[in-house]
Amino acid sequence: MPTAARHRHAAPVARKCPPHDPDEGPGFDTSGGADASVDMRVYAAMSKALLSGKLRPGTPLRERTLAQALDCTRGAIRKVLVRLGSEKKLILEHNRGAFVPNPSIEDMRSVYRARRIVEAGLIATLFNQPSPGQATALRTHVEAEERAHHEGRREDAIRLSGEFHLLLARMAGSDELLEYLQRLVSNTELYMALFDTAVEHDSCAPHEHAQIIDALAGNSLPRALAAAMKHLDEVEQRVLAGAAAERKVDLASLLARA
Repeated sequence: MPTAARHRHAAPVARKCPPHDPDEGPGFDTSGGADASVDMRVYAAMSKALLSGKLRPGTPLRERTLAQALDCTRGAIRKVLVRLGSEKKLILEHNRGAFVPNPSIEDMRSVYRARRIVEAGLIATLFNQPSPGQATALRTHVEAEERAHHEGRREDAIRLSGEFHLLLARMAGSDELLEYLQRLVSNTELYMALFDTAVEHDSCAPHEHAQIIDALAGNSLPRALAAAMKHLDEVEQRVLAGAAAERKVDLASLLARA
């Protein structure tokens, strides 16, 4: 694998951005000023590029190139890079720059393990609790996911898939839970973008989410838990399989060049 791809163990940057509600924008000043508008535009463009799956693990992101491509200052790019770094969507290395993450198999297993533990508690909390209005909101969200899948909008499909779980977390009424799950979901959204080649080819995630909604309204908590865990297990298996396949290709390319 190329040297640039080996950046998963970088030390975190010192500056951190506060957590934010995704419904309120990417955490920038939303007062309506010109700088805030540029920040939000650049953040949206870079987030979309990351979720497109076209940026491969370890790809360096140079400030000058990004500023030229997005018609903004390097200062605006730097601010967005810090934001994405705090969300674990990029690796930031002092004096080296920003890189698309290249997580190890164990890194990804660890994050999915954390999601299963957190979401098992979330499902147990919400079992037979969602109101008719909340159930309708969940089903409306799944319909939006299905449209994104059928129309081949990969970035939207990945984003909406993650937001389904955050919608469940909001229904639990815990800001601390939501903040923690946001961080985990942000990681796994990127894993899907990088390694899950099935995202744009099938609608398994919306179907699985619909099954979770049905199970929450059912009469068996074990069945609801099983539906939620089966969904996470299958997504993890696809991601890890894609990551293993990419690493084999990278090794073959490296040996061929040698």
